[in-house]
Amino acid sequence: MALTKKLGFAAAAMFGAVAFSTIALRAAEEGGHAEQPNPDRQSWSFSGPFGTYDQAQLQRGFKIYKEVCSNCHGLNIPFRTLSQPGGPSFTEEQVKTLAATYTVHDGPNLAGDMFDRPGRPSDYFPQPFPNPEAAAAALGAPPPDMSLLAKARKYERGFPAFVFDALPIPGGMYQELGPDYIYGILNGYTKADDPNWNLIFPGHKIAMGKPLEAGQVEYTDGTPTTLPQYAKDVSSFLYWAAEPTLDQRKRVGARVMLFLIVLATLLFYTKKKVWSDVVH
Repeated sequence: MALTKKLGFAAAAMFGAVAFSTIALRAAEEGGHAEQPNPDRQSWSFSGPFGTYDQAQLQRGFKIYKEVCSNCHGLNIPFRTLSQPGGPSFTEEQVKTLAATYTVHDGPNLAGDMFDRPGRPSDYFPQPFPNPEAAAAALGAPPPDMSLLAKARKYERGFPAFVFDALPIPGGMYQELGPDYIYGILNGYTKADDPNWNLIFPGHKIAMGKPLEAGQVEYTDGTPTTLPQYAKDVSSFLYWAAEPTLDQRKRVGARVMLFLIVLATLLFYTKKKVWSDVVH
């Protein structure tokens, strides 16, 4: 009877803690400064300990990068990465064809001269400008490279929200602040009379004008060509570019956790067996 009561109290306490943390987390997310709101949290296929990338979404996101973002932003990854498992999973032939559409400055040759040639899968995506100074002269400010953008750009969630992000509770274990931020920026151009005003960007003034409009990029799989969909797709692609081995890392992590659970169980029963005849 006493054990039943203790278990009941423990379950009630756990339920109360989870409920309180969920309410506190929601309040922390809804709070903040009215003049500088945080981006809304989105639902991502790759979030959580068992999340994985959506291959079709990554392919759509790459299409947006190639047709829109690559005009200003570099992507310091090799073409062949696009064919690796866990990513957009283009075929090797598709990657060869894609790489050949780019011109790569190479050399020196046997005569000591630099030359231009079609790209190969082992080449990195060419930068849109030869140096940051040229980019600043053309655009007013050098745009950031997009290779690690989804990991480098985050926002402050404050206390206690950032604590809950690390806990295994409803709404917790959340690491996708970067994609949320990119998604918020792309949807944050809310003043038609000011193309550089952005709701999410700190200070609301951003050097980049609104890069995407509904219907700007054509999809062939029937996916709606809306601005929120574009933002979701390209944010997912940029997160993959920053962490292309996420699927593999999570698989290895799950195996390690399973191994540790089995090992801890065996050690527990081994300890009980070894010390079972010892008088305490």
